[in-house]
Amino acid sequence: MSATSQMAERFRGYLPVVIDIETGGFDASRDAILELAGVLLEFEGDQLFPGKKLHYQIEPSPGMNIDPASLSFTGIDPYDPARNATSELEAFKEFFAEVRRAIKSAHCTRAVIVAHNAAFDHQFVRSASERNNLKRNPFHPFTYFDTASIAAVAYGQTVLSRACAQAGVPFDEKQAHSALYDAERAALLFCEIVNRWMRMGGWPPEGSMTSEDPPVE
Repeated sequence: MSATSQMAERFRGYLPVVIDIETGGFDASRDAILELAGVLLEFEGDQLFPGKKLHYQIEPSPGMNIDPASLSFTGIDPYDPARNATSELEAFKEFFAEVRRAIKSAHCTRAVIVAHNAAFDHQFVRSASERNNLKRNPFHPFTYFDTASIAAVAYGQTVLSRACAQAGVPFDEKQAHSALYDAERAALLFCEIVNRWMRMGGWPPEGSMTSEDPPVE
């Protein structure tokens, strides 16, 4: 199997992209996005690994809500000039362009969000895309891979730090709730689960066709 087709064959034409978003609340239609991080994945041999990392500090969009309780939780000061923040529009334009290039490189047809409690991040990505009139959102509109659910199956854990501990992925609580750190940890966790499934003989499924198999008449 060629390196360029391996990702497409493993995930049915999808390119998994691990993301984490830090926000000013829980309502994707009202609350500001403050930070976005993404980790692209790649195969080395038959093992999945984290690849290129993308990270954006984001200026709160005008009119969007910021709950002080959320800032207390994340430790983000959205008005700190040292953040070197960019607009939501520019951050997502650049992020989407990077993901589209990765899709093309991997011979995939679309990206799919991978995140811990992915429904949260998925709805914020969709809202940001619609709010900024970005027509070329590369992510599937309703499919996502939730590492909380996958980790519950693999390790009996749904909390990111506990799942990482079970998977042998180092986790520093002091760095948690940084979008880049959490995305990196989730990427390592997702890769370990995918690779563990491979090591256990779960992929390719027994009896499945390979790229060399003749098509069924």
